[in-house]
Amino acid sequence: MSLSTELCPDTSAAGRPQRGAPTPVGTTAKAVRAPALSPSRAGDYKQCPLLYRYRAIDRLPESPTQAQVKGTVVHAALENLFDMPAGLRVPESAELLVDGAWGALCEETPELRDLVPDDQVDRFLADAHKLISTYYTLENPTAFTPESCELRVEVDLTEDDDDPDRVLLRGFVDRIDVAPDGRVRVVDYKTGRSPGESFESRALFQMKFYALAIYRLRGIVPARLQLLYLADGQSLIYTPEKAELDRFAKTLTAIWKAILKAGATGDFPPKRSRMCQWCDHKAHCPEFGGTLLPYPGWPSSPGETSHAEAVSE
Repeated sequence: MSLSTELCPDTSAAGRPQRGAPTPVGTTAKAVRAPALSPSRAGDYKQCPLLYRYRAIDRLPESPTQAQVKGTVVHAALENLFDMPAGLRVPESAELLVDGAWGALCEETPELRDLVPDDQVDRFLADAHKLISTYYTLENPTAFTPESCELRVEVDLTEDDDDPDRVLLRGFVDRIDVAPDGRVRVVDYKTGRSPGESFESRALFQMKFYALAIYRLRGIVPARLQLLYLADGQSLIYTPEKAELDRFAKTLTAIWKAILKAGATGDFPPKRSRMCQWCDHKAHCPEFGGTLLPYPGWPSSPGETSHAEAVSE
């Protein structure tokens, strides 16, 4: 395994064929789905089991922040950018896509205009445009065409076919690039700043998660996983190895088994850390003098379990 942080990573064209529309792996949106583990929810459980419960089982509402909404807008713009012919993927096009993504998001969720009132929209969009400008310092999107963008993946890690407790991984991969020689690169966009040492392990956890998913789905270890941090123009690069991914599969299996055990008893203890300062659920957390909510119980039927699905970042 190697991990590095670059200011200007290799952006040479990979010579990929034109982007198609690959069928997402797993069930369709209308199908009943069992609970699964995503990088976000696995990270939640490691950080604080009670946070996992409140997000994945109780599904307590959380107030979005301007930064989160900005991230959604930028992600949508970059996804739509690669729907365009390569020659049109210029900065001017991306800026128009940012404005369009914001308009579409507000049309879908009108209450976002309360989060970003009219007198703040210009600054909000200017910040989003700045993130897009930084993206162009990291890559030249006119020089390559991804195999897929925002691909939904689902992987079953269960080793025993008779085991009723399936170990499912589920998530969305921002972008997959495939070189002419078959090498795979997985790219994930981050609209925040690159992590310091204390938060780097969480980023590495997510990168391993996606590497494992691609490895299990395609039978090949990705040549490179790359996190692009658009707030400071840095790139976190991870080169996975097969043996490491096999060990990581066992780690994820252990996490899921622990979640299932907790789900049967309702024992999701709080775990205090520096991350608590950003938590929306202090009023229901004993660590902060809050009252623990009654446990609603782990969903018992396939139809019910879909609500506990772990969502992607």
